[in-house]
Amino acid sequence: MLAEAITCLALNIYFEARNQSTIGQIAVAQVTMNRVMDERFPNTVCEVVKQGQTYSWKPELPIINRCQFSWWCDGKSDIPKDTQAYEKARLVAVGVYMGYLDDFVDGATHYHANYVMPDWSESKQYIVRIDDHVFYRWEY
Repeated sequence: MLAEAITCLALNIYFEARNQSTIGQIAVAQVTMNRVMDERFPNTVCEVVKQGQTYSWKPELPIINRCQFSWWCDGKSDIPKDTQAYEKARLVAVGVYMGYLDDFVDGATHYHANYVMPDWSESKQYIVRIDDHVFYRWEY
């Protein structure tokens, strides 16, 4: 269970933020963990990472481009090609999952790339921009 959670978190960091700074990678991981802790999302890391719309006739098959994290259902391979970047993502995943790294995104549950402006961003509280991502949370 622990190994599976670390792997899901590391893959999310790798595919969402491997080209970002260490701080940016930690921030993406914190959003994932903040979602796990938020009752509006699934309660395991892998369920959060793999959350999205699926086909009614095959619930384990995500609909292309209809997932919370785009890499999970973009139709491309989910096997990391850059082993060094993946190992770094695993280290970040362990640190965040085990609680060794503080949540400096202040409870953020959402983020997007800085070159897009999704409709949902207007209904969330802006927290911070780190590298190429902008972070938000629901108002309390």
